Amino acid sequence: MERINPPTLAPPVRNLYTQVLVSPPGRTVNIAGQVAIDKNGELVGPNDYREQARQAFLNVKLAIEAVGGTGHDITSYGVHVVRYNLEVLAPIYEAGKEVFGDEWPMCPSMLLGVEALGLPEWLIEINATAVLGDE
Repeated sequence: MERINPPTLAPPVRNLYTQVLVSPPGRTVNIAGQVAIDKNGELVGPNDYREQARQAFLNVKLAIEAVGGTGHDITSYGVHVVRYNLEVLAPIYEAGKEVFGDEWPMCPSMLLGVEALGLPEWLIEINATAVLGDE
């Protein structure tokens, strides 16, 4: 297994995970749950679902780019939303489409309303799996 913590992402919170895991033979990519933390470890968009979603989707994009992939290589992703309600649905996905543009991952996905995430200021967490094509 190749564990990667790209310099374009914040270091893992409390060093409990790796940001990106590439499985042998190096083609399947597992991206840890990304939250609204920028590469300096700062929270983006406190109390703002849209801004937190934008940063979380951006972190997923930066992670897949760190291993030579694009949004088109993502094979599945999950979105976890604290205190989910229909009013936050459109802003979350608008932010994601803004980040990915034409590379929006058209793949199986999941949105799950949750009571809480790892830290109380986090509102959105997005994990993803990707498969990279032949080199």
